[in-house]
Amino acid sequence: MHDAFVRIWRSAASFDPHRGSARGWLYAVVRNRALSIHRNEHRYDASDESALDVDCEATMTRMPETSALRRCLERIDRPRRDVVVLAYVHGMSHGELAGRLKVPLGTVKSWVRRSLFSLQECMG
Repeated sequence: MHDAFVRIWRSAASFDPHRGSARGWLYAVVRNRALSIHRNEHRYDASDESALDVDCEATMTRMPETSALRRCLERIDRPRRDVVVLAYVHGMSHGELAGRLKVPLGTVKSWVRRSLFSLQECMG
């Protein structure tokens, strides 16, 4: 609650009465802050699960050398390729990837989006 009220205090000037009531705006700020905290608490931490030591290169080598997907994945830079492999082969969420790779969540989302776009161009 404290974080939410600090945000409300600092961004009070951004409140627009034409967009809704003050009560609704306050609830939205508190709700969004609570959701952000909840998401951050459930991020993957590599130290919690040392047994999950996924080798993305091993996954790549299991693909046939003549595979178009393998050829296209090899064109993508290493960390971005790892994000795609971990997300789509090993089923990791964006939050888990951010925790594992120690990069911001927005960076992971951007890498996934750009990598999928590159794969689409290469495969198409």
